[in-house]
Amino acid sequence: MAEKIGVLLDEHQVEARIAVIAEQLSQEYEGRTVHMIGVLKGSVFFMCELAKRMTVPVTLDFMSVSSYGNGTQSTGVVKLVKDLDEPIEGRDVILVEDIMDSGRTLSYLVDLLYRRNPASFKVVTLLDKPARRVADIEPDITGFEIPDRFVVGYGLDCAQKYRNLPYIGVIEE
Repeated sequence: MAEKIGVLLDEHQVEARIAVIAEQLSQEYEGRTVHMIGVLKGSVFFMCELAKRMTVPVTLDFMSVSSYGNGTQSTGVVKLVKDLDEPIEGRDVILVEDIMDSGRTLSYLVDLLYRRNPASFKVVTLLDKPARRVADIEPDITGFEIPDRFVVGYGLDCAQKYRNLPYIGVIEE
Protein backbone atom coordinates (compact mmCIF):
# COMPACT_ATOMS: atom_id res chain seq x y z
CA MET A 1 0.00 0.00 0.00
CA ALA A 2 1.36 3.41 -0.98
CA GLU A 3 1.92 6.05 1.67
CA LYS A 4 -0.21 9.19 1.66
CA ILE A 5 1.99 12.27 1.34
CA GLY A 6 0.97 15.77 2.38
CA VAL A 7 2.81 18.93 1.31
CA LEU A 8 4.92 20.57 4.02
CA LEU A 9 6.85 22.98 1.77
CA ASP A 10 5.73 23.45 -1.82
CA GLU A 11 8.06 23.63 -4.79
CA HIS A 12 7.92 27.44 -5.00
CA GLN A 13 8.84 27.87 -1.32
CA VAL A 14 11.81 25.53 -1.70
CA GLU A 15 13.04 27.14 -4.92
CA ALA A 16 12.73 30.66 -3.47
CA ARG A 17 14.71 29.76 -0.34
CA ILE A 18 17.45 28.09 -2.39
CA ALA A 19 17.78 31.27 -4.47
CA VAL A 20 18.24 33.33 -1.28
CA ILE A 21 20.89 30.94 0.06
CA ALA A 22 22.73 30.97 -3.29
CA GLU A 23 22.78 34.76 -3.34
CA GLN A 24 24.08 34.90 0.24
CA LEU A 25 26.86 32.38 -0.50
CA SER A 26 27.78 34.05 -3.80
CA GLN A 27 28.27 37.37 -2.00
CA GLU A 28 30.25 35.77 0.80
CA TYR A 29 32.57 33.88 -1.57
CA GLU A 30 32.90 36.58 -4.24
CA GLY A 31 36.22 36.26 -6.06
CA ARG A 32 36.77 32.68 -4.87
CA THR A 33 35.93 29.20 -6.05
CA VAL A 34 33.60 27.19 -3.85
CA HIS A 35 34.08 23.46 -3.49
CA MET A 36 30.71 21.91 -2.65
CA ILE A 37 30.57 18.48 -1.08
CA GLY A 38 27.22 16.76 -1.30
CA VAL A 39 26.17 14.02 1.05
CA LEU A 40 24.69 11.26 -1.11
CA LYS A 41 22.03 10.53 -1.98
CA GLY A 42 19.68 13.00 -0.39
CA SER A 43 21.58 16.24 -1.02
CA VAL A 44 21.81 15.84 -4.80
CA PHE A 45 18.65 17.78 -5.68
CA PHE A 46 19.41 20.61 -3.24
CA MET A 47 23.10 20.79 -4.16
CA CYS A 48 22.42 20.93 -7.91
CA GLU A 49 19.80 23.65 -7.55
CA LEU A 50 22.06 25.62 -5.20
CA ALA A 51 25.10 25.30 -7.50
CA LYS A 52 23.06 26.39 -10.54
CA ARG A 53 22.16 29.63 -8.78
CA MET A 54 25.67 30.48 -7.55
CA THR A 55 27.46 33.31 -9.35
CA VAL A 56 30.96 32.24 -8.29
CA PRO A 57 32.83 29.25 -9.72
CA VAL A 58 31.73 25.97 -8.12
CA THR A 59 33.38 22.56 -8.10
CA LEU A 60 31.58 19.47 -6.85
CA ASP A 61 32.43 16.28 -5.00
CA PHE A 62 30.38 13.74 -3.09
CA MET A 63 30.55 11.59 0.00
CA SER A 64 28.23 8.84 1.06
CA VAL A 65 27.52 7.86 4.63
CA SER A 66 24.88 5.65 6.13
CA SER A 67 23.06 5.70 9.45
CA TYR A 68 19.55 4.75 8.34
CA GLY A 69 19.72 1.61 6.22
CA ASN A 70 16.23 1.24 4.74
CA GLY A 71 14.41 2.33 7.89
CA THR A 72 12.97 5.62 9.05
CA GLN A 73 14.99 5.80 12.28
CA SER A 74 18.73 6.38 12.52
CA THR A 75 20.71 3.41 13.80
CA GLY A 76 23.03 5.83 15.62
CA VAL A 77 26.08 4.35 13.88
CA VAL A 78 27.57 6.41 11.04
CA LYS A 79 29.46 4.51 8.36
CA LEU A 80 31.54 6.10 5.56
CA VAL A 81 30.47 4.43 2.33
CA LYS A 82 32.17 6.71 -0.25
CA ASP A 83 34.96 9.19 0.42
CA LEU A 84 35.89 12.27 -1.60
CA ASP A 85 37.55 11.97 -4.99
CA GLU A 86 39.79 15.03 -4.45
CA PRO A 87 41.66 16.54 -1.49
CA ILE A 88 40.12 19.64 0.12
CA GLU A 89 43.21 21.11 1.79
CA GLY A 90 43.35 24.86 1.19
CA ARG A 91 39.93 25.00 -0.49
CA ASP A 92 36.77 26.92 0.42
CA VAL A 93 34.44 24.05 1.26
CA ILE A 94 30.67 24.00 1.67
CA LEU A 95 29.24 20.74 2.96
CA VAL A 96 25.72 20.43 1.54
CA GLU A 97 23.22 18.28 3.42
CA ASP A 98 19.56 17.56 2.75
CA ILE A 99 18.41 17.32 6.35
CA MET A 100 19.91 17.60 9.79
CA ASP A 101 18.06 15.81 12.54
CA SER A 102 20.05 13.89 15.18
CA GLY A 103 23.25 15.60 14.01
CA ARG A 104 25.28 12.39 14.28
CA THR A 105 26.04 12.17 10.56
CA LEU A 106 26.91 15.83 10.26
CA SER A 107 29.05 15.76 13.40
CA TYR A 108 30.97 12.78 12.00
CA LEU A 109 31.51 14.48 8.62
CA VAL A 110 32.47 17.86 10.04
CA ASP A 111 35.09 16.24 12.27
CA LEU A 112 36.43 14.20 9.35
CA LEU A 113 36.58 17.13 6.93
CA TYR A 114 38.04 19.68 9.37
CA ARG A 115 41.03 17.37 9.81
CA ARG A 116 41.68 17.71 6.07
CA ASN A 117 42.55 21.43 6.47
CA PRO A 118 40.19 23.34 4.19
CA ALA A 119 40.82 27.09 3.89
CA SER A 120 37.24 27.67 5.04
CA PHE A 121 34.38 25.39 5.90
CA LYS A 122 30.63 25.94 6.06
CA VAL A 123 27.66 23.59 6.50
CA VAL A 124 24.47 24.30 4.56
CA THR A 125 21.39 22.17 5.05
CA LEU A 126 18.05 22.42 3.30
CA LEU A 127 16.11 21.21 6.33
CA ASP A 128 16.80 21.29 10.06
CA LYS A 129 14.84 19.22 12.55
CA PRO A 130 16.24 20.48 15.90
CA ALA A 131 13.75 18.50 18.02
CA ARG A 132 15.72 15.33 17.19
CA ARG A 133 19.22 16.73 17.84
CA VAL A 134 21.49 14.56 19.99
CA ALA A 135 24.86 15.84 18.75
CA ASP A 136 26.13 19.30 19.71
CA ILE A 137 26.27 20.76 16.21
CA GLU A 138 24.38 23.37 14.21
CA PRO A 139 24.46 24.16 10.47
CA ASP A 140 25.84 27.53 9.35
CA ILE A 141 22.91 28.07 6.98
CA THR A 142 19.51 26.40 7.12
CA GLY A 143 16.85 26.50 4.45
CA PHE A 144 13.92 25.62 6.68
CA GLU A 145 13.45 24.52 10.27
CA ILE A 146 10.82 21.78 10.31
CA PRO A 147 8.84 19.86 12.93
CA ASP A 148 9.68 16.31 13.99
CA ARG A 149 7.90 14.57 11.13
CA PHE A 150 9.25 12.09 8.59
CA VAL A 151 9.72 14.03 5.35
CA VAL A 152 10.29 13.01 1.74
CA GLY A 153 10.86 14.72 -1.58
CA TYR A 154 13.52 16.98 -3.02
CA GLY A 155 16.06 14.20 -2.50
CA LEU A 156 14.72 12.83 0.79
CA ASP A 157 13.42 9.30 0.70
CA CYS A 158 11.47 6.61 2.46
CA ALA A 159 13.17 3.28 1.67
CA GLN A 160 14.60 4.92 -1.49
CA LYS A 161 11.18 6.12 -2.74
CA TYR A 162 9.87 9.68 -3.24
CA ARG A 163 13.24 11.42 -3.76
CA ASN A 164 11.92 12.79 -7.05
CA LEU A 165 9.03 14.78 -5.56
CA PRO A 166 9.55 18.49 -6.39
CA TYR A 167 8.42 19.54 -2.90
CA ILE A 168 8.98 18.54 0.73
CA GLY A 169 6.24 16.17 1.76
CA VAL A 170 5.18 14.53 5.00
CA ILE A 171 4.20 10.90 5.16
CA GLU A 172 0.84 10.93 6.84
CA GLU A 173 -0.31 8.15 9.18
